[in-house]
Amino acid sequence: MIRTYRMERQLSSLLQIPPPSFGKLITILSIDGGGIRGLIPATILEFLEAQLQELDGEYARLADYFDVIGGTSTGGLMTAMLTVPDEHNRPLYAAKDIKPFYLDHCPKIFPQKNCRGFFGLLRKIWKVFWGPKYDGKYLHGVVTEKLRETKLAETLTNVVIPTFDIKHLQPKIFSTYEAKKCKLSICLQAKKCQCNNTQLSDICISTSAAPIYLPAYTFYDHDCQGNVREFNLIDGGVAANNPTLVALSEVTKQIFDNNKDFSPIKPTDFGRFLIISVGTGSAKIEKRYDAKTAAKWGALGWFIHQGSTPIVDVFTQASGDMVDYHLSVVTQALHCEENYLRIQEDTLTGIDSSIDISTEENLKKLVEIGEKLLKKPVSRINLENGVHEQVEEGVTNAEALIRFAKLLSEERKLRELRSPRPTNEALNHKSYHLLRN
Repeated sequence: MIRTYRMERQLSSLLQIPPPSFGKLITILSIDGGGIRGLIPATILEFLEAQLQELDGEYARLADYFDVIGGTSTGGLMTAMLTVPDEHNRPLYAAKDIKPFYLDHCPKIFPQKNCRGFFGLLRKIWKVFWGPKYDGKYLHGVVTEKLRETKLAETLTNVVIPTFDIKHLQPKIFSTYEAKKCKLSICLQAKKCQCNNTQLSDICISTSAAPIYLPAYTFYDHDCQGNVREFNLIDGGVAANNPTLVALSEVTKQIFDNNKDFSPIKPTDFGRFLIISVGTGSAKIEKRYDAKTAAKWGALGWFIHQGSTPIVDVFTQASGDMVDYHLSVVTQALHCEENYLRIQEDTLTGIDSSIDISTEENLKKLVEIGEKLLKKPVSRINLENGVHEQVEEGVTNAEALIRFAKLLSEERKLRELRSPRPTNEALNHKSYHLLRN
């Protein structure tokens, strides 16, 4: 059978991406936390994957192009779905599968009860002070079902998912780079294993355990030395709702540790990073809070104000904007801002900015917001007022993603040319035969 170049590209796309040492760039995808607002980045990612498929064939997946994918909370769940392998060692889910998943399961994860009137208000107050708003049982079940028994070291590209250890009051970062050390037996000589090669389902449940909304999560596993470990975790959004810097720091750590996949890249080679960071939207333009009002709030006011939760809005937006601020300063100072794309919608109003109002109407509205965001001009954060402003060129987010898709495709081709050719064992993989036939 004579293969065309397009067929060769589709065949090679079935292999995991060669390491950065064979290319010019280090590619990072980051997805913010935000509950049901995950429908916004889901729409963006579906568009990006479609562009890659136009270039490299229908079997192309996001995991084939990014060295690391970072995700917090709802973004962590998307990260896992994009990288969990099927029986042929290919992504079990395509980007286009995420939206239907959210539309189907969010109403069951965040069931909407009648909270209108006096008794509805009492129910809200009761939930604020005497337990999480939702019990999390459906979420735990569906995440375990969808991610199977996949462990962190088995993802098809490297992932970085932040959580927060409520017992030790410090961030807990789950990284494929670290988990792989168990498989390589690097940590066997250490006194205590730190690799955390835990199940993806446990990690995703943990990073989604948003205070007030979902219960904190406890689970146990065994390290490579057989020791039992206990984890007491909550939503990674309290530390890194925008996980871009966490992913960037994890890559930098690998460079400092002389990981051969990054040789001969230097820690100062910022121009070699290609970063796409996708937000879940915010109500920044609405300006729903002010100091005069907040000055009168007690505990209840910080938890409930006109249908929103100010304390949650504050810490998630603060951490997310600080990351964007830092990356904008660094990339502009080093004249590599064209390699950093932040896509964020900061004009949400009313229930659009909620993380849990999962009515059919609101979920469809969030999809529409994501579609409209693609048509909006690329914006960068104004370092004075924190507002995203249109760049001078007027390029839309969709056009920017098309450009990034070409860069990702070219980077992949370059790595394949420079890296050793696939082995016969890989070429005889079941996936290749399925594609040929």
